[in-house]
Parts: sequence; C-alpha cells; structure tokens
Amino acid sequence: MTVPPLLADSLPAGATTTIAMWLCPILGHFLGAIPVGLLLGFAKGVDIRQHGSGNIGATNAARVLGWKWGIVALVLDALKGLLPVLAARVLTRDSPNSIHVQVVTGIFAILGHMFPVWLGFRGGKGVATGLGVALVLSPISSLFALAAYLLMFAVTRVSSMGSLVAALTFPTVEWIRTGSNMFSSEHWSLGVFSLAIPALIILRHRSNIVRMIRGQEGALKAPAAEPPAAEPPKQNG
Repeated sequence: MTVPPLLADSLPAGATTTIAMWLCPILGHFLGAIPVGLLLGFAKGVDIRQHGSGNIGATNAARVLGWKWGIVALVLDALKGLLPVLAARVLTRDSPNSIHVQVVTGIFAILGHMFPVWLGFRGGKGVATGLGVALVLSPISSLFALAAYLLMFAVTRVSSMGSLVAALTFPTVEWIRTGSNMFSSEHWSLGVFSLAIPALIILRHRSNIVRMIRGQEGALKAPAAEPPAAEPPKQNG
C-alpha cells in the first residue's frame, strides 16, 4: 500500500517557507493579542482593568491578583512572543530571509499584545512579550536587559523603572556586540527591532515617566486579600 505524501512534501520546493513567511506574523499577532492577565483575573472572578492601574499586563496582574499569579502572567506573556518567533525560525530555517521573518513575527506579536483589537486596542506595555521575542532573536542582549530590570526592581521596587532601564539596556548591549554589523544587509531588521521596540516600550510608559518626575510613581506592593469591587484605575502599570 502506498502511503500518501505529507502535505509539506506535496508542495513545490520553497512553498512551505513562503507560506510560513506570511502566516507566522499573522499567527504571532493573534497569539500576542491573547489578554493573559485579563483571563487570569476572570478565572478568579476579578476584572483587573477595574483595579490597580487598569492595565492588563503582568505588573498589574501581580498588583491585583498576587505575585504568584503575576509571575504566571509574566511567563505566559513572554511565551506569546517566544513561541511564534521560534516557530518562524524553524519553518524558515532554509531561507536567507529567516531572520527578517522572525523579526516581523516578533513585532506583530508585541503589537498584538499592546493593541489587541478585541479590547479596543488597549493592551499591555509589551515588556514581557518583548522579552520573549528578544530571547529568541538576541539571547545575550536579552539576558543583560533582564538582569538590568531585576537589579533596578530590587533596588526601587518600581516595575516601570526596571522596564525603562531594560528597554535602554537591550539596544545598548546589542550595539556593543554587533557594532557596524547592526545594520548590515543580513541583520538590518534586527537592528531596527533593537531600536524601534525599546522606543515603543518607553513611549508606552510615558505616563509612568511623568509620575517619576513628579515623585508620584509608587512601588509594587502586595495586593489586599480581596480587591475592592470597583476601584477606579489610578496609575498605569
């Protein structure tokens, strides 16, 4: 009995890679748009948009639901960026444009997290999802950025401060590592990512920056045992 060929084997040479180039960014966007923090809150009977900062990201999840759930949200948000980019790497490994497909997929995932269409384009600030993407694209620079975040957070207990320092650390380390090759023909998309995404993350923290200047940015504290029924948003997390 003849075994039917797999779909991938029946396609013309290079067709699988071409399909992946188009599908990976789209799938990355919709995966990135899954509101993890919001869904975790719903699982506990809480709409985190009505508490703390009103943000759906991991920081506000930790503020409202507790640090354990915040870590769960952080990991899952990071996976929303890591998994589609990793899939793009595997599916386009034979293409000279693989790195560019990975970068575009990662950007789409981050934008999906920041601007989810089903939440009126009001999403998170992209730090955790951006970390997941960056861990695939540039592990060394990502680890330096993560270390910078952890150090700053340990000192200040202000998550937004750690995020801003991490956003500045990533492109700095990437530039030190790659130098003039940062915008070479083979890696220019990663160079653009290294500047554009940290800049966008910083822009998303503009209200936090204003509060820092005013001395009003609060440290992350443990939530109350039961969040109030309808606490209005006070600050962006």
